[in-house]
Amino acid sequence: MQIHYCTDYEQMSRQVAELLLAQIKATPDLLLCAATGYSPMGAYQHVVKSAADDPDLFAALRLVKLDEWGDLPENAPESCEFYLQEHLIQPLHISADRYFAFQNQPADPVAECQRLQSALEAVGPLDIAVLGLGQNGHLGLNEPGDFLQPHCHVAQLAETTLHHGMIQSAATRPSYGLTLGIGNLLQSRMILLLVTGANKEKALEALLAQRISTQWPVSLLWGHPNVVCWVDEKSVGS
Repeated sequence: MQIHYCTDYEQMSRQVAELLLAQIKATPDLLLCAATGYSPMGAYQHVVKSAADDPDLFAALRLVKLDEWGDLPENAPESCEFYLQEHLIQPLHISADRYFAFQNQPADPVAECQRLQSALEAVGPLDIAVLGLGQNGHLGLNEPGDFLQPHCHVAQLAETTLHHGMIQSAATRPSYGLTLGIGNLLQSRMILLLVTGANKEKALEALLAQRISTQWPVSLLWGHPNVVCWVDEKSVGS
């Protein structure tokens, strides 16, 4: 695992964007799994700015939604769908046939996870997964537990996750999550992990300890051969 310590969020965001753009230039039809939330937002903004200079760069890019809050309508500002539409899909003109995502309010969440898993098996594996780090060490909505699910699944949300900044103002609080599994993520050709924000110290400490445990899902990244991690020292410390 490559670990880069950055002086602040802006430096981290620029470095992540530079690597993403280089990878997209090398593989125009790259299959990108995109996390939502504050951690990757700055990097996405830099990527979108580059579209003004080279709009054709993203003409074949394919996008996968990492996870979604259950019970939130897709037009809710707190939903992952709303976030991705605003920050990536619409600015980069990602067409519907190049976007693979959980529905927001599926009648059958288990069947919805099976549908997306089948879609990923047809078009995958992922080329790059952009991930943030949860306060409890989760990746996507793969929460700590005695075991972790390898494939797309319905997630029972941990208490810390239910207080995530994205959903604090939601009119409807999610009762579950939909997420890619740890196996889906570990099959990625490359994983980009962004560590920024308050109360991430314990999760970062667990990662740096290099002891693999399902109680700290992020620790499983030590089993992947191509992980690049950035730490925003200003917000997290080292």
